[in-house]
Amino acid sequence: MMNNALLGHKANPYHHLSKNGQWLRITWVLKVFFAHYRHAPLQAGAILLGIALAVTLLIGVKATNDNAIRSYSEATELLSQRADVLLTSPVGQDNLDESVYFSLRQAGISQSLAVVSGRVAGQNGQYWQIEGSDIVAALTATLTSKNTSPSSNSKATANSAVSMGDLPLAALMSGEPVVVMSDSLASKIAPNGQLSLAQSIAPSTLKVIRVDDSWGLGSAILTDISLAQNLLGMQGKLSYIALFSDRDKLAALKQRLDTLGITPDLANYSQQDQGQALMALTRSFHLNLNAMSMLAFVVGLFIAYNGVRYSLMKRQRLLIQLLQQGLKRLDVMLALLAELLFLVILGSVIGFILGLQLSHWLQPMVAMTLEQLYGAHLLPGIWQWHWLAQAIALTLVAALAACLPLYFDLTRQSLAQGANRYQQTKAHNQTHQRQFILACGLLVLAAILFPFSQSYNTSLILLGIVTVAIPLLLPQVLHWGVSLLLPFTRPGLKHYLLAETRELIAPLSLAMMAILLALSANVAMNTLVGSFEQTLRSWLETRLHADLYLRPSANRMADVRDKLSQDPRVSGLYQQWQVDAEISIQGPTPQTIPVNLISRDDESIKYTSTLKDSLPDLWQRYFGGQFVLVSEPMAIKYQLMLGDKVTLNVLDKTTNNQVVIAGIYYDHGNTRNELIISHQLWQQAQLPLLPISLAASFYPLGQANKSSSSVLTQPIPTNGKRSEAELDELQMQLATELELAQAQIYSQANIKAQAIAMFKRTFSITLVLNSLTLLVAAIGLFSACLMLTQARQAPLARLYSLGVSRSKLRTMVFSQMLLVVVITCLIAMPTGALLGYLLIDKITLQAFGWTIPMIWDWFAYTKAILIALVTCTLAVLLPLYWQTRRPLIASLQQETL
Repeated sequence: MMNNALLGHKANPYHHLSKNGQWLRITWVLKVFFAHYRHAPLQAGAILLGIALAVTLLIGVKATNDNAIRSYSEATELLSQRADVLLTSPVGQDNLDESVYFSLRQAGISQSLAVVSGRVAGQNGQYWQIEGSDIVAALTATLTSKNTSPSSNSKATANSAVSMGDLPLAALMSGEPVVVMSDSLASKIAPNGQLSLAQSIAPSTLKVIRVDDSWGLGSAILTDISLAQNLLGMQGKLSYIALFSDRDKLAALKQRLDTLGITPDLANYSQQDQGQALMALTRSFHLNLNAMSMLAFVVGLFIAYNGVRYSLMKRQRLLIQLLQQGLKRLDVMLALLAELLFLVILGSVIGFILGLQLSHWLQPMVAMTLEQLYGAHLLPGIWQWHWLAQAIALTLVAALAACLPLYFDLTRQSLAQGANRYQQTKAHNQTHQRQFILACGLLVLAAILFPFSQSYNTSLILLGIVTVAIPLLLPQVLHWGVSLLLPFTRPGLKHYLLAETRELIAPLSLAMMAILLALSANVAMNTLVGSFEQTLRSWLETRLHADLYLRPSANRMADVRDKLSQDPRVSGLYQQWQVDAEISIQGPTPQTIPVNLISRDDESIKYTSTLKDSLPDLWQRYFGGQFVLVSEPMAIKYQLMLGDKVTLNVLDKTTNNQVVIAGIYYDHGNTRNELIISHQLWQQAQLPLLPISLAASFYPLGQANKSSSSVLTQPIPTNGKRSEAELDELQMQLATELELAQAQIYSQANIKAQAIAMFKRTFSITLVLNSLTLLVAAIGLFSACLMLTQARQAPLARLYSLGVSRSKLRTMVFSQMLLVVVITCLIAMPTGALLGYLLIDKITLQAFGWTIPMIWDWFAYTKAILIALVTCTLAVLLPLYWQTRRPLIASLQQETL
């Protein structure tokens, strides 16, 4: 030990440095700190581990979200620039006549692009998105954009490598079975260079040309317009026409179209919003991801702060000795801050690199979710240096806020006092009491704000308040829990075990707070996902009433319907119609909203619409007047109520285009605006007669309809479900008889399986982030237990010298850690349930419009608790075994280090 009596001039090696500047003294202190870390690398490793894990998840989600938002704002037509105007099919028609495009080109409007879009069935039952366009026009528009306004379109620059010479234009324009797709997509669905389609589609095999992902094709399959029309059965038809123009010339463009006679009867004029609508639609999804990443960031900071506190605890004697040698308190404080800055920068750089790799793994999951829910396509990911700067700044601010009070306490302590265990324990108890009072205040505030949280933005703030309050409760609750057990133990080793456990709460509190936060979030997310899955299954049972669902191409629809209506095996045939429409809502802020307008036969509407709320005598009113059913997501988003009147633009051919909202129905999994009108009202509005899909129920095998009448509409059958084998046999028979691909016919079981699979893929990224957060907390628990076990080498050696066997020591230490973890897990159950309630009844309902009953998933909770217990076991037993094998003298010497 250093002799503190020698405090004269010669005992102060730093005295001669006072004239050379403060920075030199700080450098000498830093050298001492780094020498300390060479002998105790675990301490620096724990700090770096927490910071790196926190930044990894933060950067991983930020890079994924930023790339998605960039994709919305830079989305363009394939191989071309962003469209400023779209000409789409007129109201009541499925497609646009290609003569409109010819008229534009003949009139000299060369900045236009014809597009045919649709899905084709593959042999394996999957559907692929086909995009057919005038490829020469697309590339010409891009070149024109770059020559006239290089900075007007960022995607034009990204596509600078795309040129006509890079594509097999001769083969494409001659209508040969050639398609173009991104390299990443081709490696998944066409690794052999060929894409096989359903047998009823000609040609059934397409040659695949692979291009670099930087072309921005995403998951779309590009081909020439002539081949796309053939594959989709859209000869002479277009999906839409994209027009490119300067934003200040759109009025002149509209006037020129009117002059050419391109009126709403021929094409619907739609000005684009530069991706703003898609950004607004997906905002809640990205908010949820950000919330998960911030939760993981906070858990990581808990680990880092725990490492900092442990390191300072082990260096407390060293800091006292430095101050006793004459160093100024300010110099030691600045050295501690410089050390923290270095660790934050190093940890952030490591986390930044790992975060970019994490984003690379998360990107496909996010792309799949956004495509399934919102129809959005993501561009190839990029990364920015300023993300690293933001991560360093955020981490440094958080670290300073957490560590500064600790630094001040250490540098202000009395040099004569040294390390006073009683004073430290008293300070910890006071801190825990203040944290408990603060947590109670936050929970009371959340309860007061609860009735006023009517949007998901405010509900997320409410969720954040509760999330902060939960870990603050833990240390005091742990202290009370252990104290309640003390009177039930006899004097001796067991009483000592509990008494010491109470003293261990302070050094373990941060790790336990992190594991509590992660476990609560895990319980909440598993409750949400499990409840949603059960709700979705129940909803599908009601929604899917027929045995088979058919979706033939438009040119085969009438023929298939007629054949099924005369098939003696069919007990009921049901149809669904759909068009794009708009409704106008009157009020303080009138607005026009695009919607999917749907109609079904009366029986399907009545028996498959799961109603949330409705007017009295709904069906008598609905089928005989101007009434409409509104999906729950749309009703919540636009605050539509029963009895509200809205104007529906496609009803302009009826006596009144105003409709009354008669019911609100559950529509789980759908985020789009949707309305249902009766088929009688559909016919009055002279909307398309051909349905977009058919559904059929069948008599049991061996029975048939003895009547010769049509079965276009029959009551929903109640004779039970067909077996899966019967449905498979029927599916194969109908595919042959109706000349349809089996991929165009779905059974109930297949639809349910695909819906559940899509649901699992949609929530996969949330579950991954949730699991990563729990993993981060588990690593933090391991780190804290390892450091604490190392710090207790001397007390354990003293017990061993008093006659306590090594096996009893291991059992005692393990029991102590296990007791603290079990209490933490027990607290995580109600707190997780509270977070789950807020996620289900507030966030999900307000953000997506889905009402979900809360269902407990005990298996998922048990798995999360087992992870915590196994982590605790490994964290305690391994270092404890190593250290109890050390010589007694070596362990006792730790007392003086």
